[in-house]
Amino acid sequence: MTVTLITGANKGIGFETAKQLVELGHTVYVGARDTTRGEKAAADLGARFVQLDVTDDASVAAALATIDADEGHLDVLVNNAGITGDMTNVDGPGALQVFDTNAVGIVRVTEAALPLLRRSEQQAVVLTISSSMGSFWAVTNPDRVEFGVQASLYAASKSAATMLTVQYAKLEPGIKFNAVEPGYTDTDLTASMGGGRPVEESAKIVVGLATIGADGPTGTLQDETGELPW
Repeated sequence: MTVTLITGANKGIGFETAKQLVELGHTVYVGARDTTRGEKAAADLGARFVQLDVTDDASVAAALATIDADEGHLDVLVNNAGITGDMTNVDGPGALQVFDTNAVGIVRVTEAALPLLRRSEQQAVVLTISSSMGSFWAVTNPDRVEFGVQASLYAASKSAATMLTVQYAKLEPGIKFNAVEPGYTDTDLTASMGGGRPVEESAKIVVGLATIGADGPTGTLQDETGELPW
């Protein structure tokens, strides 16, 4: 049985990814800050719940300790939890909040999960939900939609998320580390901007990279068309 942990999985892409992985036979742990919402999501999915706030070291440690006690290993980690922050107002407190969730949170969870991932008898995979907004190539290319989007802190934090992916791939060659741009999706994060495709379509991309085998890529940023320059 493949054991999978998804952070921020009580709604949006995380929830739909959990749903699709449960359907594939994974034992999925839904990580969420809010216990009530997380427990409901897990019950709806036929998954398991762990209280997990990626900005809180004790919460992260407790969540991974629970998985360790229950399963003894972890096969797939999806770093999904993230925030946009204030898209227009840039200041120090806002930067700390966005980076603490979108970049430092990845480090907290990944470091806590590594001992369990190393015990996987399958091809262990760590997949981080990043963004083409963190791609230098995309945001400086007038032919790309990212060129005209103002999201300083979010974009910078996603650049950090992708770089962490590349560095972890070098540090842990036995584990597949990739970052994914799931596409502009209709979720709570994009509600203020409107539009976006159904979450089911974006989750399929995430699931595809979360279930790669030993011959799959590592240290990359991918979207539905393949590897993205960044």
